[in-house]
Amino acid sequence: MEQISLSWEPERRLLTVSELTSSIRTLLGREFFDVWVAGEISGTRTATSGHIYFTLKDETAQLRCVCFRSSARLLRAKPTDGMAVLVRGRIDVYDLRGEYQLLVEALEPQGYGALQFAFEQLKKKLAAEGLFDSGRKRALPKLPRRVGIVTSPTGAVVRDIVEILARRFPGLWIRLYPAAVQGPGSAEQVVEGIEYFSRTGWAEVVIAGRGGGSIEDLWTFNDEAVARAIARSRVPVVSAVGHETDFTIADFVADLRAATPSAAAEMVAPLHQQVAGQVEASRTKLVQAMRFRVARLSAALHQQGIERARAMLHLAVGRAQQRVDDLGFRMKERQRARLDSARRLCQELERRLRARDLRLRLGEGRRRMEALDAGLGQAWRRRATDAHRSLEPLAAQLVQLSPLAILERGYAIVETEGGRIVRDAAGVPIGSGIGVRLWRGRLRAVVTAAEGPQSGAA
Repeated sequence: MEQISLSWEPERRLLTVSELTSSIRTLLGREFFDVWVAGEISGTRTATSGHIYFTLKDETAQLRCVCFRSSARLLRAKPTDGMAVLVRGRIDVYDLRGEYQLLVEALEPQGYGALQFAFEQLKKKLAAEGLFDSGRKRALPKLPRRVGIVTSPTGAVVRDIVEILARRFPGLWIRLYPAAVQGPGSAEQVVEGIEYFSRTGWAEVVIAGRGGGSIEDLWTFNDEAVARAIARSRVPVVSAVGHETDFTIADFVADLRAATPSAAAEMVAPLHQQVAGQVEASRTKLVQAMRFRVARLSAALHQQGIERARAMLHLAVGRAQQRVDDLGFRMKERQRARLDSARRLCQELERRLRARDLRLRLGEGRRRMEALDAGLGQAWRRRATDAHRSLEPLAAQLVQLSPLAILERGYAIVETEGGRIVRDAAGVPIGSGIGVRLWRGRLRAVVTAAEGPQSGAA
């Protein structure tokens, strides 16, 4: 049977490298025109043109990226090696290397965009529930006696708050509920602190806050549980988070928002000088009102002819004064008795002290010290004599071995400018300065030539 062979060859489509690259660029550009890519930056380079080149990588892959100068000026954060980021751009193909790359148009630290989105969403939700309404916010007590603080016990915030409260109004009672202000579990601890003061009613006002930081550091006070705990609190809450430009969900829910923790302390506690001035002004007004009232009553009494009532009043006042005088006399008698007892005790102690006259003991100690001093002097002189005798042969030997004796015979010691002794002519470059130490004096010279062996010569 005759074999039939069938062969089919597809039509060839010939493309140049440039044509194929252009087709790939068009395809990728149409499919990945606007993408967000998460990864870690490495190999960052900034060219003189202003373009920034880097690689975006994860555990198993990497992507070359380029940010042209026009886009680099608008970046929220500059690319840095090791930075975890979210990058927005489009895919392009670099013809000369045949590589695809991401043309970066925007860059932000990874997590910031998600956190900001969550912040806005929660803010809208709680605002819709009325937790931000000014009508539900309570005024702070004008003169609180007990202040609660919910913050980290180890940070500078609690020290600043306590110091300002103590300076502005000494005598305030302050209670700290220690709570972590960032990291896992911090939101639960802040909620527990706010609920503690709300449940016990010990504090008249509560300060909840922490120092400044990034949005991630402040995120505890953007937690919904913390916001609802502030809204449920039976005690007015002052939110003191970060710096003046930092805003958190807690700031919107709290009864009062302070720009900084220090500002919160100043809002809570009035200056005691101002309070004292107000009290003095009130006292003056009260005295004036009482004098006016007494004058009117006195006139009325005179008009009604109740001199007997006045006499009885004087009698009652006199009896009270007599009672005061009696108590004063008794107090003086008790003070006199205590002074007499203290005087007798002092006399007894003085007698016992005289019996233990220290001058005798000091005299005996002085005599012992003088005897020891004399013995020590003899021993020292004997020891010095022995040492001098043993040093004499050593000194003679030292004189014989002294390099000065060698220098006296006409030898010299050559040193570099740094003070290093020259043992090899090759170790001193031509033109360098040297010092020559003689038996008497020194010479300064410049090397103009070097002769002799290049190494190993002494």
